Amino acid sequence: MKKSKIIWMALLSLAWACGPKETKETTEEVEEVVVLDNSLSEEEKAGGWFLLFDGTSMEGWRAFNGDTTPPNWIIEDGAMKGLGATGGEDFGGDIVFGPMEFEQFEMEFTWKISSGGNSGVFYHVVEGPKYKAPYYTGPEYQVIDQIGFPQPLEKWQSLAGDYAMYEPDYEGVVKPAGEWNTSKIIFSEAGASYWLNGKKTVEFIPYSEDWTTRRNSGKWNDFPDYKIAKKGLIALQDHGDPVWFKNIKIRPL
Repeated sequence: MKKSKIIWMALLSLAWACGPKETKETTEEVEEVVVLDNSLSEEEKAGGWFLLFDGTSMEGWRAFNGDTTPPNWIIEDGAMKGLGATGGEDFGGDIVFGPMEFEQFEMEFTWKISSGGNSGVFYHVVEGPKYKAPYYTGPEYQVIDQIGFPQPLEKWQSLAGDYAMYEPDYEGVVKPAGEWNTSKIIFSEAGASYWLNGKKTVEFIPYSEDWTTRRNSGKWNDFPDYKIAKKGLIALQDHGDPVWFKNIKIRPL
């Protein structure tokens, strides 16, 4: 064989060896996990979460300082609805989850409020004849129509704040009345925070010097037992306006 032919064949062999190879494209299908309202994923169950409302029953919920569920709370389309039947009073229609008290916890809930409406979610609530409402003892995550409330709101009264304690940063995540929101409360002695639609609105250190100063001033001078208990009930407020809650879940920390 001529030398030039040998060289030419060698070059062809080298080009084939170094050239692109046919590859088989593979695609990995990722199964989307859809979690229905008022239910938990397997991962959440494994992480210690449990529901306070299943979407069909008021089981576990009763009137504050009472034994039964008051008529101003019903179930509507898989949500717990406060009818706003207290006539604008800020006590008399609130409910608590009676079976358990919570100390350090993470809690999530979905909610919407009527136009101009006002409500709240409380924790560390204590019952007794000297307390007319949960806010006498329990801290409040403020639920309110920030856009359409009929009177100007002070920052300490505003949505997703620690009511009359820590002012919220809610910019960019406020929705109009009638739209669903997702909220979260994380409470531990190492640090606490409130969240609205994925944004942290408030953070503080419970029982710190700053916390104690705020607790002992302003509005709470007239409520000597406010935030004294480190363990208590979860409560929902009927402040005289329709409000809806669902997907209420919690896990102890």
